Amino acid sequence: MSRRAVRSFSLVATFLIVAGSCASIRAQDLEPRAYSNSPTGLNFVLLGYGYTTGSVLTDPSLPIENVTNEAHIGVFGYVRVLNVFGNSGKVELLVPFAGLTAKGLVFGQPHTREISGLADPYFRFSINFIGAPALTAAEFKNYKQNLIVGASVRIGVPLGQYDDTRLVNVGSNRWSIKPEIGASKAFGPWTLELAPAVTIYTDNDDFFGGQEREQAPLYSVQAHVTYTFRPGCWVGLDAAYFNGSRSTVNGVENDDRHEGVRLGGTLAIPLNRNHSIKLYGVTGYNADRHHDFDAVGIAWQYRWGGGF
Repeated sequence: MSRRAVRSFSLVATFLIVAGSCASIRAQDLEPRAYSNSPTGLNFVLLGYGYTTGSVLTDPSLPIENVTNEAHIGVFGYVRVLNVFGNSGKVELLVPFAGLTAKGLVFGQPHTREISGLADPYFRFSINFIGAPALTAAEFKNYKQNLIVGASVRIGVPLGQYDDTRLVNVGSNRWSIKPEIGASKAFGPWTLELAPAVTIYTDNDDFFGGQEREQAPLYSVQAHVTYTFRPGCWVGLDAAYFNGSRSTVNGVENDDRHEGVRLGGTLAIPLNRNHSIKLYGVTGYNADRHHDFDAVGIAWQYRWGGGF
């Protein structure tokens, strides 16, 4: 296997839906090739732009109706491949910036909210337990994927812009933790992936005027089918199902359980040995099969190190 065959990582559609109260549905991310192998010491930097439009940025328990919104999202991401007790792992950082315009009826009156700023960043650590040993660049030349099984934990940090006098923000003012198990199986140029997860939230004790908001865990599972045309060039079809995340404000439970599906596609195109671009598209449907948002994006990725 040539050095150009080194796997590229996808921070993917994660950054397409990180604005506003969409923080409550981040567990619906579509992230193909999250469990793959690369030489230890390899680094990735990602710069991306995403655009979303729809009606899912606000909490259903809030007194807002007829919501429409647009969000422009920029993102910076960094990944480093690690040797974790002889197995491949990686550590990731994602920092999103969002510009959001939301319109709707608040207690029957029309309102518009325009906001921009830092959204909540997250850190993620992952390790592959089976089928992806830690390898040097020289050893990786002879590596061929079969079955990979791994796990990860992602932590959302409440550093995003937040105003407790506003119903819509780009930060969530609470921590989140998302443990996940992932499996990836290669069949020639085809790769199948499955990753169930649960996202757990801490309480927001300064919600809309000092109220306390709790949120139940959100359960999700994502699946991917990718086809590799040549080293570094691949296309993926992505899907996710999610359920849960009902909120409670000041001890009163709301009828706002999230349930639905996300469908998407990813195209990776290598430009040269170190540079590549990725194109993304995501669409969403809620439990009533109503279309609720669309997102598209592009990302540039640069990789170096690891003897590559």
